[in-house]
Amino acid sequence: MRFLSALLAMVLFCFAAGYVLPWWSIAIVCFVVAMGFKLRNAPAFFSGFLSVFILWLLIALLKDHANEQLLSARMAALFKLNNSYLFIAVGAFVGGLVGGLAGWSGGLVRHAMNNKQDHQ
Repeated sequence: MRFLSALLAMVLFCFAAGYVLPWWSIAIVCFVVAMGFKLRNAPAFFSGFLSVFILWLLIALLKDHANEQLLSARMAALFKLNNSYLFIAVGAFVGGLVGGLAGWSGGLVRHAMNNKQDHQ
């Protein structure tokens, strides 16, 4: 249940942060949420990865549909990809990696802080 709650919180906070902060603010959000929900290694990574991947994929598809695939087709041609949807998926995957690694880092820092307190 913590995993789904963290996933939902990451999606909502990353969406909100995307309007007022730079793109890399997703890393800060995933880091803080993973620490706050006390997620361990794998759940922290996958909640960060899935939240940003799904969010960026949905936003890109909505924006792409609104401009009739004009920009994504040109960018896909620039990167020598066969399909504009492949370009969107690659972008969402890269964002997912940023979110996943940030979430994983948050989980590791939380774990390290708890171990440090136990040894004192």
